[in-house]
Order: sequence, then C-alpha cells, then structure tokens
Amino acid sequence: MRIGELARRSATTTRALRYYESRGLLSARRDDSGYRVYDEDDLLILRQIRTLQDCGFDLEEIRPFVECLRAGFPTGDSCPASSEVYRRKLGELDDRIARLRDVREWIRTRLDAPGEPSVDRRPAAPPKCELTPIGLRPGA
Repeated sequence: MRIGELARRSATTTRALRYYESRGLLSARRDDSGYRVYDEDDLLILRQIRTLQDCGFDLEEIRPFVECLRAGFPTGDSCPASSEVYRRKLGELDDRIARLRDVREWIRTRLDAPGEPSVDRRPAAPPKCELTPIGLRPGA
C-alpha cells in the first residue's frame, strides 16, 4: 500500500508517517516509480507506535517495541527491552501519582481550613510541585 492508504487505515497523516520514517521507526520501501510502499507489518508497527503514544510514551521509549516487531515477534512487548521500558514507565507513573496525591491532600487542607486561604498561612507540608500559591514559597 502507498503512504496515503497507510495513513487512512491507521487514522493518521502522511506527515506523521514521514516523521516516523525520519526517526527510524517506520521504514518504507520504494516501488519502480519511487513511491513509498508499505505492507501489513508496517501497519502493525504503526498501530503499536500510536497506541504507545496515546499512553504517554515518547518515540525513543517506543523504539524497542518497534525493534521487537521487526525481529519477528508477534507483539512489540514480547522482548526484554520492551519490558524494561514498561518497568521504567510504571515507576514514573507511580512517582507522578504520589506527587498528585500530595497536591490533592494539600488542596484538601486548604479547603478544609476555616475562612479564606491566606498568603501568610503556611501549610504543614508544602506540596511537591510548582502549584504554590503566590507569595508562599517552600522554605520562605
């Protein structure tokens, strides 16, 4: 199939496909007329790329999954390198969730405090993010 059909079948743009190709994630062959030609394996790779992007993975994190598919494995997460990316991403998500819980609790204490929040009132523990009220800086 040509680039337009691959873009249509994968619900993406030809520009995105060219970008993935420039990053080495997608490889096109050329027909006698010089047109890019793709096959069903390329569609599988593209679906893997898009799924992982939708889950917050960047293109470099996606590379091991693509390499796994190119090596002939049935899924992109069948290889040890892909599992390692999953483990790192899971750790990152756990850290973000913990930070968000801290911020949530900080906001809850602000809402539960009597009266309006004041810029000179300091919370017991400042949140672990940049969501600090104006005039209130950790350590100030």
